[in-house]
Amino acid sequence: MSGHSKWANIKHKKAATDAKRGKIFTRLIKEITVASKLGGSDSGSNPRLRLAMDKAMDNNMPKDTIERAIKRGAGELEGVNYEEIRYEGYGINGAAVIVDCLTDNRTRTVADVRHAFTKYGGNLGTDGSVAYLFRHCGQLVFAPGTSEDRLLEAALEAGADDVIGHEDGSFEVLTDPHQFVAVKEALGKAGFKPEHAEVTMKPTTEVEFKGEDAARMQKLLDALEALDDVQDVYTSALIEE
Repeated sequence: MSGHSKWANIKHKKAATDAKRGKIFTRLIKEITVASKLGGSDSGSNPRLRLAMDKAMDNNMPKDTIERAIKRGAGELEGVNYEEIRYEGYGINGAAVIVDCLTDNRTRTVADVRHAFTKYGGNLGTDGSVAYLFRHCGQLVFAPGTSEDRLLEAALEAGADDVIGHEDGSFEVLTDPHQFVAVKEALGKAGFKPEHAEVTMKPTTEVEFKGEDAARMQKLLDALEALDDVQDVYTSALIEE
């Protein structure tokens, strides 16, 4: 991780997310609905639903909005039937990109995603073309100044896979996706509050972007993020601020 700041990168991502709060609500409602449909409406036995609800509450979503989304997913209320689709492709200089979508119209979604890739200098790939470059895992990022020894002890005791220290003083705890909620709760009880926590597709190698290439890559990522059917965008591109 030499040569860049993990902490600055996370803060930038968080600020960008906050700026799109209206869209965040729409995405979270979709995710809660699908999680409830696939795994049932009991968050105690449905980790995906629990994670989506936690995220919704972190974003100050009203409780009744969350409950309506759960009921829609469970079939207690009428609602749209969403399908999960993943697209893989390449950005500027061949940087890997994964686009996760929830849609009620597959034809519309693939056309929108392909158009964004083409317009901004990327290419839509085939299934499996870049997924092998990412690790599906839980990720919790802690601010510089966190006690390394205490965090390491608490994280390993909670069942985390790894704790990574970065040159800017921040720490990253990685978990199995299915252990993410349990590890997050255990670290919370130990007094550790992450600044950023999610189940993600983490690139196994990153490609640094600067200058004009960075601006072009950011435009592609922003265009994909702006699509209504897109839930998450993951990339191996590391864009320097």
